[in-house]
Amino acid sequence: MTAETFDFVGSKGDRLSGRLERPQTTPRGWAVLAHCFTCGKDSLAATRLARALASNGIGVLRFDFAGLGSSRGSFTETTFAADVEDVLAAGRAMEADGKKPGLLVGHSLGGAAVLMAAGEMPGLRAVATIGAPFDVAHVLHQFDPVSLEMIETAGEAEVLLGGRPYVVRKSFVDDARRHDLGARVAQLRLPLLVAHSPRDTTVGIDNAARIFAAAKHPKSFFSLDDADHLLTRRADAEYAASIIATWASRYLGAPVATV
Repeated sequence: MTAETFDFVGSKGDRLSGRLERPQTTPRGWAVLAHCFTCGKDSLAATRLARALASNGIGVLRFDFAGLGSSRGSFTETTFAADVEDVLAAGRAMEADGKKPGLLVGHSLGGAAVLMAAGEMPGLRAVATIGAPFDVAHVLHQFDPVSLEMIETAGEAEVLLGGRPYVVRKSFVDDARRHDLGARVAQLRLPLLVAHSPRDTTVGIDNAARIFAAAKHPKSFFSLDDADHLLTRRADAEYAASIIATWASRYLGAPVATV
């Protein structure tokens, strides 16, 4: 496998930092990977998933959402809707570079983002989610009640997420509550693979059941057994990627030559 920098312009004009993982052989297709909430493209899960997919023949772009990692922009000003638009911007940038994505993969809130984006990406062939919430507002469970109340009353507050401080505005909270992910999933009309751990204590397994129930066929589910939400064990990330790659090969078709 080889990796290279792949920066592109996001939906709000910010330069977003991306990393392109190439297979050693001719790729069977290309994918965009959306990381979990506040995690970044260089998190253990995103890195291991992308590299494992590449080792299974799928080229992958992993990138930092605006205001995170090495991407420009302000996290304080971001919303879930903006993340969805940046997934679409990533797809357009890859297509312009001769690497049109056939697969979207999203982890946690990134899974919700790819489900929302999928219907607006022409030529997409399949979508896979890992530990995704059925309700976008589920992400607000990560905020302590005092901080959430302060956001509601003062318009913004500093919140600890993953042990790091972030300023979150009411616009983020309001936007998270307005999306109907179930309706979007019902309209998807694309092959969908839902991966989830029954021991996930951050986003419960019932979320996978609701996504699966809302989706039309063809749809598939596989269990991540005793994996944690962040896939902190390498073996769990590699297992998830190998199953996704095998499943996606049915829809991506023959390997495609790229520049």
